[in-house]
Amino acid sequence: MVCRHEPYTIFKENQPWQTKKTQYKKGTAMYSNYNTIRVKIDNGVAQLKLDNPPVNQLSAVLRQEMEEVFAIVESDDSVKAVVLTGTGKNFMAGADITEIQDIDDPDLLFEKVLAFDEFYNRIENSPKPVVAAINGPALGGGLELAMACHYRIGAVGITLGQPEVQLGLIPGAGGTQRLPRLCGFADAVNLITTGNMLKADQALEKGILDQVAEPGTLTEEAVRAARAFVSGEKNLAASITSQRTDRLPTPEEKAQIISFARGMAEKKARGMVAPFKALEALEKGLTGDFKADIALEAKLFCECAVSNIAKNLIRIFLNSRSAGRLPALKGVTPEKIKTVAMLGLGVMGSGIANLLLRKGFKAILWEKEPQALEKGIQSIRKTFAYPIKKGKMTQEDLDALIAEKALCTTNINDLAGADLVIEAVVENMDIKKEVWQQVDKICSDKAIFATNTSALPIARLATCLKDPSRMLGLHFFNPAERMQLVEIINAESTSKTALATGVAFCRAIGKIPVKVNDGPGFYVSRQLNALMGECNFMLEEGVPIPEVDRAMQSLGMPMGPFTLHDLTGIDIGYLVAKNFEKSFGERWQVSELHRRIYETGCFGRKTGSGYYEYTNGNAPSPNPRVTQTISDYLGEQGKGENSQESKALQERMLARAINEAAIMMEEGICDNPGDMDLAMVYGCGFPPHKGGILSAADHWKIKNVCQRLKQLEAEHGVRFTPSPRLMEMAEAGQGFYDARA
Repeated sequence: MVCRHEPYTIFKENQPWQTKKTQYKKGTAMYSNYNTIRVKIDNGVAQLKLDNPPVNQLSAVLRQEMEEVFAIVESDDSVKAVVLTGTGKNFMAGADITEIQDIDDPDLLFEKVLAFDEFYNRIENSPKPVVAAINGPALGGGLELAMACHYRIGAVGITLGQPEVQLGLIPGAGGTQRLPRLCGFADAVNLITTGNMLKADQALEKGILDQVAEPGTLTEEAVRAARAFVSGEKNLAASITSQRTDRLPTPEEKAQIISFARGMAEKKARGMVAPFKALEALEKGLTGDFKADIALEAKLFCECAVSNIAKNLIRIFLNSRSAGRLPALKGVTPEKIKTVAMLGLGVMGSGIANLLLRKGFKAILWEKEPQALEKGIQSIRKTFAYPIKKGKMTQEDLDALIAEKALCTTNINDLAGADLVIEAVVENMDIKKEVWQQVDKICSDKAIFATNTSALPIARLATCLKDPSRMLGLHFFNPAERMQLVEIINAESTSKTALATGVAFCRAIGKIPVKVNDGPGFYVSRQLNALMGECNFMLEEGVPIPEVDRAMQSLGMPMGPFTLHDLTGIDIGYLVAKNFEKSFGERWQVSELHRRIYETGCFGRKTGSGYYEYTNGNAPSPNPRVTQTISDYLGEQGKGENSQESKALQERMLARAINEAAIMMEEGICDNPGDMDLAMVYGCGFPPHKGGILSAADHWKIKNVCQRLKQLEAEHGVRFTPSPRLMEMAEAGQGFYDARA
């Protein structure tokens, strides 16, 4: 066993926590050295502190040591009660999911899950009262541990929940069977099937917590509660969660709640299995045989855990935690960022300004003209409409925030004190260069410069600077205040310090940073256009617009390609496609029908019509002008309507996107499959349960992808010519993630 730090021990009663290696003996009981638990005896109360950095995950090591400590506590006559808490700001953030990530045998996993269940049952049935002093997040297995205790005190502001469904799992240590007994069946069903979290005051109101205390008095209150059990003031037998039945529903109520929840899951959980498995555990469980109910839950948990859905979601979760941890930046110290200048307060600039204000930075908000500045400030205020509507802040709070943190100016000399300058002015190389040349004369030599361009080459833009190494790209996605992804564009000229500063800044504003290298469209725009760009060629073959949209939506995308084009602007999409055609030649040739639709001037929602028509707030309907344009083209080609199965359309779009990803790897745009999948999930809404385009490719098998590409190449030409990298992977029997390893 590898120790992460010096082991902790138990010492004499009434002594403070200590860390030197000794042992404490009391009768026949011995408290030995532990790696994940601190222990202290205080007048008959054993205080156990979980200490398994970084978030006290319930690993196999922690469980083993907890079992050892509890066995000793139970046999030590001097110990009358136990207080269980965590170190620092963490109670327990659930199980260590890396321990189940690679298990494919549900029977093997079942035994491991039952071992956790048996330990939790042992705590719950202990003859000595166990009080949970919840000092930080109690999530998943952490909340299940707390529910197995006899009394729960939460610190003000902590978060509790069963978020397992967000990883394609269900609670596996009694959560589906204990939570309904504390908060009632309807609330438990909602919390378990959605993964929603509760704050301490909400958990107290619902009955999950017995008490809430200020952080500074939490341990004191927990010890007081423990002594109340010892004195008989509190009833231990009545505090065993698994024995409570007072909040369980009648069979009729249960059936009604399950039916409603299943209907909601069918609407909101497309492609997911875990919510339905959770409902099965809740529906079939809560009988008089708690052991059988727990075994059922464990079985259903294992069925989820070995599924591709769970493995994809777990991978996305782990990749998001490690995003931006670049080996090339090891030992590189980022510049300290306190003041950030935002140049340009349009839609994107306003969203970024929202982030600066919310995350505590001093913000210099610049526009060239007073009218544009005033309009920009109003746009920033609109980005706060939702939290104001939800009561999370008031208009007065926003006024005070802007007054305290923002300098709104048209004087570019006010940028002198900025540590980081982000530019989001009009997407024109000459205009951007002109702005940056002014900024370069004003800011300090240590200031980092970032452009939010979505297409212009960073290296070319940086040539206008005295020191091009200070510039990188920070490509936010609209709406910037909500979208989690930021593409960090690394040009050949970008310094490691600038890159490290960009990564650290993105983390500071709560974003997921994905580093890609400079190139046309960077990664996300090019990958999305490869996925969706085939849609107009399908129109040329007579495939109806709604069929293509439905195919992508049934794959799990939030909207189909034509709906997306209408939202982002057909004109923008066409010009981007032409730029790719110029950069990559015949392989990215724009379809003739795409050009004709662009020339209609119907650019989507902003003009009232695009592929669909948007009038008077009615549901979108076919746009007669575009419909006629398509009909005329098909008539010229001697073609008619040509319906195709959704699966064939999906495979065609996916195959082209997978191939383009391999080409971008060859070109060095991005070579990390985890980052590439994160980018599509968080930047474009690719269904997380499918893990991203490269995870989907590995599941499809690269050999099968190449075979499909060759078929499509024979039918449609060079757009589908398999890349050398993909062919090599197919011959080697590798997937994208295998090749990475």
